[in-house]
Amino acid sequence: MKKKLLLACAACVVFFSSMLTVKNNNTADTISNNNNGIAVTSGTDNSLEVNYWIDSLYQSMNLNAKGLSRSVFFSACKGYEYLLSQNKLLKQGLLTICDYSQSSSKKRLFVLDLIQRKILFNTYVAHGKNSGNDYATSFSNSDDSHKSSLGFMITAETYNGDNGYSMRLDGMENGFNDNVRTRSIVMHGSDYVNAERALNGTMMGRSFGCPAVPSSEVKNIINCIKEGSCFFNYYPDKYYTQASKIINANFVWPVAQSIQLAAVKIPDTLARLSLPAMNAN
Repeated sequence: MKKKLLLACAACVVFFSSMLTVKNNNTADTISNNNNGIAVTSGTDNSLEVNYWIDSLYQSMNLNAKGLSRSVFFSACKGYEYLLSQNKLLKQGLLTICDYSQSSSKKRLFVLDLIQRKILFNTYVAHGKNSGNDYATSFSNSDDSHKSSLGFMITAETYNGDNGYSMRLDGMENGFNDNVRTRSIVMHGSDYVNAERALNGTMMGRSFGCPAVPSSEVKNIINCIKEGSCFFNYYPDKYYTQASKIINANFVWPVAQSIQLAAVKIPDTLARLSLPAMNAN
């Protein structure tokens, strides 16, 4: 009798384990290119949960009013989820976005807490002096280019250098930003990045490629995001969009798995609204 009971229990475990494996394997079979050229994981069990999560975060943090488009936020979240799925992030829940599609006079740096659904910092950030004037339009991964680099990076250790308290970055995308450490592209504070320039209509000062932020805010920002969080430099560059392995990655988003395993019921009204939102700007 005990043998039969043990065999029955083992069979149940194997059955449910196989069902879960099949479900997870079916979640990322195809790629959709409906998000303004950004590749999106769209397996039958994945896209609904992903868009529900993206839209709920975007709305609860009121990012549209802060000037961050939904499509940029989607791309940033995809990279964050990809790095999370690869166990690259030591500090989870934090996402920093430099939106270089915006003017330097705009508060185009966003530090977001995805767990608490809060904007922790929204401020000014410089780009490389050879990337452009008020707007950054050209990017590089080369030494002495004095240009900003595109793509996903991970924050690293801090140090005190020529620009005071600073934070190193490690690039995660070969050919786009894997040289940022050797190029000494770091986050630091600067007096040429401040609200007074923006209010006076003056172009922000530019760096040698570093994402320099106001001196009054640098310590708090760095202490928040240092040592293992996701950092994304965005610009709608056609080559980057097509060639980035992270932007075009086909994988199961960890958040989609969490929503599925938690059996969260997505309201029908939100479900109908989520999928078309993939085209939102």
